[in-house]
Amino acid sequence: MSDFAVTKTKDGFTTKLWRGERMTMLGFDVVDPEPDLVGFSIEVKHPGATEFIPLRNRIAFSYPQGAANEVNGDRQFLSTEAPFQKFRWVHFPAQPVDGTYQYRARKVHMPTDGKLKNGTSLTVGIDQRAVTYDGLLDVGFTRNFASSQSYREQFGNNSGIIPVEAVDGFDFKKIQLTNDRGEDVYSWLGFEAYDLLFGFLKEALADKGLTLDVMAYDLNEREIIDAIAAFGPRLRAIVDDSSASEDGIPAGHNLPGSAESRAAALFRKAGAKVERTHFHNLQHNKVFITRRNGVPEKVLCGSTNFSYRGLYIQANNMMVFHSATVADKFGAYFDQAFSDPLKYRDTAFAKTWHTIATPGKPTVQICFSPHRETDLSLNPIRGAIDQATSSVFYSVAFLSQITKGPTIEAFQRLMKRPVFSYGTVDKRGQLELRKPDGSIGVVDFKYLSDKAPEPFKSEWSGGKGRNIHNKFLVTDFNLPTAKVFTGSSNFSPSGEEKNGDHLILIEDQKVATAYAVQAVLIFDHLHFRDRMRTAFGPKDDKLKKATAPDAITLKKPTAISGKPAWFERYYKPDTQDLRDRTVFSS
Repeated sequence: MSDFAVTKTKDGFTTKLWRGERMTMLGFDVVDPEPDLVGFSIEVKHPGATEFIPLRNRIAFSYPQGAANEVNGDRQFLSTEAPFQKFRWVHFPAQPVDGTYQYRARKVHMPTDGKLKNGTSLTVGIDQRAVTYDGLLDVGFTRNFASSQSYREQFGNNSGIIPVEAVDGFDFKKIQLTNDRGEDVYSWLGFEAYDLLFGFLKEALADKGLTLDVMAYDLNEREIIDAIAAFGPRLRAIVDDSSASEDGIPAGHNLPGSAESRAAALFRKAGAKVERTHFHNLQHNKVFITRRNGVPEKVLCGSTNFSYRGLYIQANNMMVFHSATVADKFGAYFDQAFSDPLKYRDTAFAKTWHTIATPGKPTVQICFSPHRETDLSLNPIRGAIDQATSSVFYSVAFLSQITKGPTIEAFQRLMKRPVFSYGTVDKRGQLELRKPDGSIGVVDFKYLSDKAPEPFKSEWSGGKGRNIHNKFLVTDFNLPTAKVFTGSSNFSPSGEEKNGDHLILIEDQKVATAYAVQAVLIFDHLHFRDRMRTAFGPKDDKLKKATAPDAITLKKPTAISGKPAWFERYYKPDTQDLRDRTVFSS
């Protein structure tokens, strides 16, 4: 049994568990589904618990008094009574703990009398740990749930948790807001990334023998800024000073009043050494490095900016390497950037991938930009996409803005290949979903804010700015050839040539599975919003005349409803729906 996937099969029914980061994805398959199959119930026994409890579904077969009257955040439907009509489901524990999670999955039937009947049952367990690889790597994700039913239920759609404008972040005061379990809104939204970031800084500050190197792009979250400034003379920082404008008005990090300029001034006042640079366009890294006696020990990196939006609103990922060898590469990169960033891309260090092998752990490969030959970093991405035989998942913030180069060409080919793929792409003003069938959907968060169908409620759109900021690609997560590309790089030729960035490649199924589960979670979270927008809004009037659709219900068997069974589309040969069913259960 692996430590990231467990499978059981009985009487043609398969249940497979996949380890995500503090969550579990369940994949189901049925060899020959009975006509009265109406879905799957899921019960879970948490570590240390003595009983199974049912997971809950937000929708049911009917709402006699109307969904608006029967459904709220405290009263959802038990999946034993309202089964999930999907061949996969992600269980996101409210309060994740280390240990073994036992899942009891059951086929649920509805004979012609309309009463539910339990079918084949399987009990499968999987070990969950907060740390991904002891002694090497811990992966963390933000929750990305500010625009969600969960945020509405637990925090009342409160929009005052972040500053309206990023430039106001330096003076912004966090509000005191907790849910019924006493969880702070910021730690809840920041999730694993919040724990990794503040845990990293707290541990390093307490050890007087450590120094801290920082590379920051967006830097406006005052609690992070103050935590960095507390290192005083033990701190060196490289802070972006790129120029930018919004609607013709200067709004760059280089402005004296920007949060980044004010943070840099605060660091200097505390006794730190600070350099401002944008390489040849942007200093786009988000990196912490600790050193002891000048020798790098540990590094934090990834796509998460040290900002309110980056940590609390956007979908982002973060990695902490507990490896002196990995930290040493980042340390060498920092030293060269701190000394002379404009000459960096012509150094030998910039012209190669750096490979770090750790006995008993996955090999890590890193490429640092900028570099003149952008195919150096982008060709491996193209190769991974083109060579994938099972699945490709990706969440790449600015993919829509790439017009040429190895990556966009590979993604365009992918849309026409019989390989299962999910993708989310964000650019200012438009959030796109790249669907398995090759089509593209546009997500409008404001639609659910105005016209949520029952039993769903209105949601906060998440404020001004982007909602997806990840930069990762996963290929063939369910095969031994699995690969993950991640880091701060936008996968673009222009970025690789001009920006200070890092791109990480890990060929390992456990890490790939963690990212794949996250990709599915993000996609499903957004796909529903796209379906509501496109199904019920006029396409020629930007949804201005759209009305809320009828309440969403579970489907009954054909013998009762006279309509196709919910599962029929998943069994049509050579379709992406069939691949959706099989890739998560194989």
